[in-house]
Amino acid sequence: MRKFLMIALNTVMLLGMASMASAATLDSASLGYTCLAAALGIGIAAFGCGIGMGLGLKGACEGIARNPDVSGKVTGTMILAFAFIESLAIYALVVSFILLFANPFVG
Repeated sequence: MRKFLMIALNTVMLLGMASMASAATLDSASLGYTCLAAALGIGIAAFGCGIGMGLGLKGACEGIARNPDVSGKVTGTMILAFAFIESLAIYALVVSFILLFANPFVG
């Protein structure tokens, strides 16, 4: 239930940021909204990825503490999971750069 709630909240936030950015035009007020949407988008993505990495590291440390013989497998899986989580933050950064510099919603 907790994972579903977090996924739902993240989806709502991303859709909210996208709607703010899609209303942008070339005037200075809406350009500010676009910058705000990009900044909030990358901030929320970095916050979520940081929480995910922290929980993953916590689980890996607990698993290794309970069974030290599997530390190699747990460490390898943890590093792979961290790479996937970090790629989500990089995708959010790319979307923020697109909103700032090559905004497809500006008509």
